[in-house]
Amino acid sequence: MMKGLRIKIFSRSFDLRLYRLAAGLWGGVQCEGAVRLTDKSADGYFYAMLRHSDCDIAINIDEDAFVANPEAVNDLVELMLKEGYANIGCADAGEGLPRSGNPKVTNPFFNILNLKLIREKFNRAELKRYTEEYEPYYPFFLWLADHFKTLYLPAKLHADGISTMLYDLQGRLVCQHSWYARFYSMPGFMVRCIQRDQGRQKARIDALIRETYAMRGLSVPRFGAGARLAFLGNRILRWIIKIPQRISRWPHKIKRKLKRNHEK
Repeated sequence: MMKGLRIKIFSRSFDLRLYRLAAGLWGGVQCEGAVRLTDKSADGYFYAMLRHSDCDIAINIDEDAFVANPEAVNDLVELMLKEGYANIGCADAGEGLPRSGNPKVTNPFFNILNLKLIREKFNRAELKRYTEEYEPYYPFFLWLADHFKTLYLPAKLHADGISTMLYDLQGRLVCQHSWYARFYSMPGFMVRCIQRDQGRQKARIDALIRETYAMRGLSVPRFGAGARLAFLGNRILRWIIKIPQRISRWPHKIKRKLKRNHEK
């Protein structure tokens, strides 16, 4: 059924090293290639996908989501086409997630999106009527849930107490999402300035990566001096771009926090 359809993996990426580690687990996923999207906003990422007119089906995998079973991913694409789903993912609330958002929304650590189907109705102007401010991408997913069929996959909490284990309807582990990738390469003192209740997450995320590679019978890639230098340079560039973006979001975040406090 997938014959003739153009399928690509998309990943919103900040850390090139983490992206390369996640990409090492994409083997076996039936697709034409992968697109690393950098410096995109949390919602602009999806609009960028829709603009890729050479892609019919997007498999969205965060750089801190590690594919445990590529065959399960392929079967989900088949199920999407058979049942007419526009979106397959994990509800942004409930078991296995360290947050309690809107269950109509799928958290974008892993999605399969039928871009070809979505483009038939998509009108960005319509998103303005969705005033949900929990996350910038909420209007897109709320609109999607109102106009198309969404398949919500089950999830469980990992033994590390933070990560999410995502399953298909047959009970197969699809991927493991670590969360807090923004703290992967960030020095501890910077973490404390940004989010005081979180420490550096690298050791825990690396353990999850090793576990997922072991499940697949694969060895974790080793990177030489040249690659490590490229990772450092890319990280510096990403921060140069990201810092002004973060500052520009402060008024919105302050407004949202004040609104939540008022509602309490």
